[in-house]
Amino acid sequence: MTSFRLGTRGSPLALAQAGMVRDALCAAHGWSPDRIETVVIRTTGDRVQDRALAEIGGKALWTKELDRALHDGEIDCAVHSMKDVETIRPQTLQIAAMLPRADVRDRLIGAETLADLRQGAVVGTSSPRRRAQMLRSRPDLDIVLIRGNVDTRLARVAAGDMDATLLAAAGLDRLGRTAIGHAIPTDIMLPAPAQGAVGIETLVGKPAHAIVAAIDHADTSLCVRTERALLARLGADCHSPVAALASLAGETLTLRGELIAEDGSCDVAGAIEGGIDEDLGTALALDLLTRAPASVRRLFAA
Repeated sequence: MTSFRLGTRGSPLALAQAGMVRDALCAAHGWSPDRIETVVIRTTGDRVQDRALAEIGGKALWTKELDRALHDGEIDCAVHSMKDVETIRPQTLQIAAMLPRADVRDRLIGAETLADLRQGAVVGTSSPRRRAQMLRSRPDLDIVLIRGNVDTRLARVAAGDMDATLLAAAGLDRLGRTAIGHAIPTDIMLPAPAQGAVGIETLVGKPAHAIVAAIDHADTSLCVRTERALLARLGADCHSPVAALASLAGETLTLRGELIAEDGSCDVAGAIEGGIDEDLGTALALDLLTRAPASVRRLFAA
């Protein structure tokens, strides 16, 4: 029997997420786990840990090797953290499914709240969004670059290299670290677009697409695609501090978003509500760009 090959990065979190996809495929198709092979693909983003993604190629550093493996027939599908996937993807590839979304919030490691951090505390992050949001609340903080997997970042705080860091609650939960850190409400720190969502990508028109589509969680897909539509209209990249969160209640879709100056000195926020067939992402992006101060608007290519 031919194996179905899942391509994934090799970090503990990536492997945990690949395991979730394997289990979902087995449940949907009545397969045994040995029907699925996990193929680890080492990415440039994993190899280069001393510089911000925006300085060395952006989100493509997480995906280009997986894209190549798909095109070369080495894997049947690729498992992604959706917040790490570029907004514009090759036309030959398609996100065939998303798993049910997990906790979208950020967790603060090292203190209960941002207000509890000492004056001038050193906080590690590689995210322009988190940097801008923290400086908006606490301009005194010293924000430093930190890269690496969850254990690496936790170890840096435990060793006293920095006072605190921020990690996605979804990633910590998937690694069984449910008791670590303190969740920050989304009205204080709106998450990154697509945070907490796992996507599975295949070649367009190949049999793997229908196999994977069977495990799609429709509500998650709708919300994440709405958030990514906002990114696309903004022309946002790894340098752009942007946050967004879509939610669905019945047939009503709500999208919240904000654009922030790099130093947190100013921002623009908004929300829009409509039907599930409306392009709320584009509409909110245009509204935010229209109202954004020049120091914020210049960070977007739209």
